[in-house]
Order: sequence, then structure tokens, then C-alpha cells
Amino acid sequence: MNDWPEGRTPDRRDRYGRGSTSAEPESARPMPHIRRDTPPPQYRPPQGYDSPGALRNDAGGDGYSTGQVYGRGGGASGGTGGPAGGRAPRAGAADWRKRAKIGAVVLVTALLAVGGGTYFWADGKLRREVDLGQVKDRPKAGEGTNYLIVGSDSREGLSDEEKKDLHTGSAEGKRTDSMMILHTGDNGTTMLSLPRDSYVTIPAFTGKESGKRFPAATHKLNQAYADGGPELLTQTIEYNTGLRIDHYAEIGFGGFRNLVDALGGVEMCLDKPLKDRDSGADFKAGCQELNGAQSLAFVRQRHQEADQDLGRMRNQQKFLNTLAKQAASPATVLNPFRLYPVIGSGLDTLIVDKDMGLWDLMDMFWAMKGVTGGDGQQTTVPIANPNFPTRTDGVAVKWDMTKAKQLFGQLEKDEKVTVTGG
Repeated sequence: MNDWPEGRTPDRRDRYGRGSTSAEPESARPMPHIRRDTPPPQYRPPQGYDSPGALRNDAGGDGYSTGQVYGRGGGASGGTGGPAGGRAPRAGAADWRKRAKIGAVVLVTALLAVGGGTYFWADGKLRREVDLGQVKDRPKAGEGTNYLIVGSDSREGLSDEEKKDLHTGSAEGKRTDSMMILHTGDNGTTMLSLPRDSYVTIPAFTGKESGKRFPAATHKLNQAYADGGPELLTQTIEYNTGLRIDHYAEIGFGGFRNLVDALGGVEMCLDKPLKDRDSGADFKAGCQELNGAQSLAFVRQRHQEADQDLGRMRNQQKFLNTLAKQAASPATVLNPFRLYPVIGSGLDTLIVDKDMGLWDLMDMFWAMKGVTGGDGQQTTVPIANPNFPTRTDGVAVKWDMTKAKQLFGQLEKDEKVTVTGG
């Protein structure tokens, strides 16, 4: 075996490397290229280039892998690499993700705080003054939910000048100006109006102030409210319909006006001109925006209608559905500059039962909005005689009891309503 590098032989060894015996110096001779067993230069990837297979040889030794992998941001000076076979995260990207997470947590926390604060603020404004637990001889609970919605002629909070401008008069106390049962269930929503002049049986009751016991008697429906307030009105409606009332909501003249004004008005479309001296209504035909005072005049007017109270109930249903639709619209709910005044104006004068929460109230408004959107129907209790003469109460409205019982039965069982009144 030849231990000499390639290109060197013993013969040539004798010729070179031992000097010369000649007296004359040797001329320059070409020297052969000598190869050494040095490792080839290592390939180093450009900075920023991912080369999972590029291994580092720090000591300039045998070229074997030291186990360090070149990664993004590593470089020859020994920068930190990422996981084997992957790339190391950039500091900027990590900071951005961290800030995004912190921002999301802060935003969610703020929304929960504002939303929770708004809920408790609004819920605290509800005037829970009606105790349905005092109602006697109640029918069993049916399917679905029944809300009794009452519009009263309360002048609470109105000055003498406002009473004059709103054509409300100055009568003391308060009476029911409108009454509706809003039924919600699996078969949609039904808004059922009850004429305030309905000739019904008022059950026996004990006067709140006098403590005197009054026997059952037949009178107009609004007499029940005048004699015993919301509790006796609820008992009278349950007695004559067989429907159990789950929640009660009442609003007076002042609260109604303020609620509409807080919404910025309500747009109504009229088929014909409307004018009523007693309520102050004076509107042209077509679509127009009504402010609070005009809206109150619209829902109270009845003298231009041929059927008076029944015509007024149709207008009230139409208006309340439009009001609920606008109050529950994104333009109101998502705008705090409109939402907070609406909540404040509406809830300050809204009287509800002791078990009614803010979510129940929202469900009621949403159901009313659904009637306008086609998810239900509006009707009145079937009428046999709108001008029924009585001995003590003048002219009253007499129900068609055959159809009325069928209608009440459908609502109790939450069946599709097929009976309509008029």
C-alpha cells in the first residue's frame, strides 16, 4: 500500500526534498499540488432561510452534526432555533397575538360589564306594584303565556298645561282605556282586544279601602278596574274567559307620550283622514310620523269610527305593533343614545306584576313585534251586539259567547286560532 499522497512516488521523493549535490543551485521547478485531508467548507444558509437539514460544525472538526438546527433568526453566532424541523416564531408575531388576546378579553369584559349594568339598571326601574297572588279563584294554567296589557287614563306626572295640550281632561283616579290579552305559544302570537264596554260578570270582591264585601254583578269591564284596580280587573277577565293571566303590564298617558318621543316618533300609515275634537286627533291620509302627543290622540280617538270602541281597538293594535317593532329594531337596540332614553322613559311609568322580570317584558315586546311581522294575528273577542242596552250601565258590548268560548279554548290549549271577532 502506498502511504504517499496521490501524485508522489519513491522515485520522485528521492529527487525532491533532500537538497542538491550540485555546486550550482537548482533552477526552479514546478511543485506538485499537495492535497490534505481537511474537511470541505460547510454550507451555511443565508439568514432567514429555513434549512432544517443544515447542521453546524462549530469546532471545525470532523463535520459530524452537533445537533443544532439552523432556523429562522439563528445565524452562525448561535441564535436560538425553533423545534426540530420547524421554524422559530418571530418576536413581532408573538407580541401581536398576545396583544390581540388581551384586547379580546378587555372587550368582552367591558361588554359584560356594560350589558350587566344596563340590565340591572333597567330591571330596577320596573314598578312592580301588581300582586297577582291576591287574585282569587284563578283558573288552571294553560299552554303558552298570557300577558294582560292595559292602557290607563292615568294623568300621573302631567301638569295642568300638559293635560290641556293632550286633551286628557283632569279626572281624578284612573280607568282602563284599553285592554288586550297577548298570547304567545308554539302556534304563534295572538293579540286579543277586549272592549272596555264589554258587558261581563264582575266576581264578588272586598273593597280595598272600605273593606266592604260586594256581591258578584254584571257591569262594563272597565268598572272592575275602577272598583278594585289591576287585581280585580285580572280576576274579572280570568272569570269570563277561563284564561289564566301570567303577567300584567300597564302604562298611563304620560308614560305613553314619553316613550314615543324617546323613540323619535312612530311612523303610521292611514287609509283616510282622521279628525276627532275630543282626543285632538287631526291627521291626513297617508304615511306620516307621529310624535308622543299625536300618538296619544290617535289611540284615544273613537268618534270618527262607525263602531267607535271596536274601531279604536283596531287602531290601538296597529299602533302598538308598530311601536314594538320600532322599539325592538337594531336602530334602537344597538344605539345607546336612543336605547337608554327609551328604557328610561318607558319603564319609569310602566306598572307590572311582582313576578315580571325584564326578560319577560322583552319577550312581551318581541311577541308584539312578531304580530306585525306576520308571526301571529290580531283580533277582538267575538261580538253579538255592540250596542246592547243595559238597565244600569247604558249601552254596552255583548259578547257572542258561543264563538268566544271556542276562541278562549283554543288559546288555553295553545291551538291554532280559527275563531275571529269583529
